[in-house]
Amino acid sequence: MSLREMLNSPNLGTAPQESPAVETRRIDADALRLKSEIHLELLKKFDLTVMEKISDEELRQRLAVFVEETLQEKKLGLSESQRKTLVTAIQNEVMGLGPLEPLLADDSVSDILVNGPHTVYVERRGKLELSNVHFTNDGHLMRIIEKIVSRIGRRVDESSPMVDARLPDGSRVNAIIAPLALDGPALSIRKFSAVPLSVDNIVEYGSLTKEMAIMLAAMVKTKTNMIISGGTGSGKTTMLNIMSGFIPDDERIVTIEDAAELRLQQPHVVRLETRPPNIEGEGEINQRALIRNSLRMRPDRVIVGEVRGAEVLDMLQAMNTGHEGSMATIHANSARDALTRLENMVGISGLNLPVRPLRQQIVSAISAIIQVSRLSDGKRKVLSILEITGMEEDVISTQEIFKFHQTGVASDGTVLGRFRATGIRPRFAEKLAARGTPLPDHLFDPDRS
Repeated sequence: MSLREMLNSPNLGTAPQESPAVETRRIDADALRLKSEIHLELLKKFDLTVMEKISDEELRQRLAVFVEETLQEKKLGLSESQRKTLVTAIQNEVMGLGPLEPLLADDSVSDILVNGPHTVYVERRGKLELSNVHFTNDGHLMRIIEKIVSRIGRRVDESSPMVDARLPDGSRVNAIIAPLALDGPALSIRKFSAVPLSVDNIVEYGSLTKEMAIMLAAMVKTKTNMIISGGTGSGKTTMLNIMSGFIPDDERIVTIEDAAELRLQQPHVVRLETRPPNIEGEGEINQRALIRNSLRMRPDRVIVGEVRGAEVLDMLQAMNTGHEGSMATIHANSARDALTRLENMVGISGLNLPVRPLRQQIVSAISAIIQVSRLSDGKRKVLSILEITGMEEDVISTQEIFKFHQTGVASDGTVLGRFRATGIRPRFAEKLAARGTPLPDHLFDPDRS
């Protein structure tokens, strides 16, 4: 059956001898071929320089007219719904990110994972599922990746086959291509919500309790240095965004990130982003250089999107030299592991500090660690709020203020458990009270669930 006959058929050309899955794949492939043909025609005939001079709405209309004229030339009698679908696909291809546009517009999708041109997974409500989105071939997927990275002045090619980037809305993007990716280009997108989450949202979702939120808000307002730790996809950046919402509007904030993701709502924010080396391997500006420069910018607070290397030493020094209320995220499986990682990353910096002075610097710089995690049911929770209390000989001493206690798993996979205070009143509560934000005693009652 020809493409024209298949598209004109009421049952889209379903053959009785083929299974529905096989037929669906064949239809998808034919639809992709048709879209690719029209896209090539567009590149040949359409004046692409016009795109820069007209509004998006006018461009959409011109593209729609072009697709209709091309279909008439090819004499393909498509149905109204098929024509609309094709017009939308071409508009997305030219103005957006092609097949990814419907997934980016879907608020229920939190992650988009492209494993080559023909396999695209999405995460919904913490669970991965295979989508029906496809790219024509490796070249088609590469064009989309190049469009994403070129917007922020980055590149991806055989000499630089890995890249971190972001979308205009702040969504995180990572791409890796051949020769490192063996089955075609791989693209990962961590979507950000169009409307940033608030602390009320995560309390409602059960990520933490109202009592925990009250304490965290007081800690931020009174300039307590904190680290947010957790595994990949645990919600560290989201938590950092939410906590930064408690920073007063009259403070100057400098944010430092590899790929700008933070979306602070305060009026006085300076956003800094690292720069990778150019094709000659020169011109790189890393987080360490940005942190050092930020201290000359008269910041009230320095917020580091993610500490992952030698910049940890500069961050600790900033926290120890008058920039109170600074925050950062770090990859770690537990709050205690976060302390170990901080020590290890100082070693990466090349500075051979004795253990005791190094740990003393960590203790004087950081007051609390907030551990977040994504549980087996896909829900994200604050598992622990840990206070750093000082040194006992050569060991950093800590005490847990709040924790999530898991009691089991329901038949539908939902994790069961409860948040509870440990009954310990944190030492920094005195500092909070001295700065006009006293914490009521009932927050730390261990009998309250």
